[in-house]
Amino acid sequence: MALKLEAGTRLVVATHNPGKARELAEILDGRFDIVTAGSLGLPEPDETETTFAGNALLKARAAAEASGLVALADDSGLSVRALDGAPGIYSARWAGPAKDFAEAMRKVEQRLEEAGADDLAAWFTCALAVAWPDGPAVVVEGRVDGVLTFPPRGTNGFGYDPIFVPEGHAQTFGELEPAVKDGLSHRSRAFDKLKAALL
Repeated sequence: MALKLEAGTRLVVATHNPGKARELAEILDGRFDIVTAGSLGLPEPDETETTFAGNALLKARAAAEASGLVALADDSGLSVRALDGAPGIYSARWAGPAKDFAEAMRKVEQRLEEAGADDLAAWFTCALAVAWPDGPAVVVEGRVDGVLTFPPRGTNGFGYDPIFVPEGHAQTFGELEPAVKDGLSHRSRAFDKLKAALL
């Protein structure tokens, strides 16, 4: 059977991160009735997979099973070429239990200095997974390339956005207007693939 998501479906977005929930809601553009895992008090599963796609699927399945609703989960992060792709799937963990991304951005800069690296190439990856409570699931991935800049610039976005300048732009994700960022982000690229698959 072809998996389809009907407009107006109640979707649980498997995140406890308000920034991510807001961005996903904007990209979903009012098509669905959205609740977050955080608002339902669902537990956050341990992210034990070694890829973005694996972790997104794990989170979507956990939320779908716990809520009985179709679940959408995202796993995303920043990869730095000179750091062999780190922080990668550990992007959120670099921010520590307090989710302090100012600290995480300092850590990236520090690691680059320690490595004596002048290569500032980096990319954001976003894996999106949709899981139904009774089993089937779809996973897609989007990526946006760019370069890092220090010190961080801009207060829009969240996470590592203030140190990432996407290809073809002079401003960081933290400086770009949200609508511009949403149009070219890794999350919107993944969502375009998801739309093609499901909507």
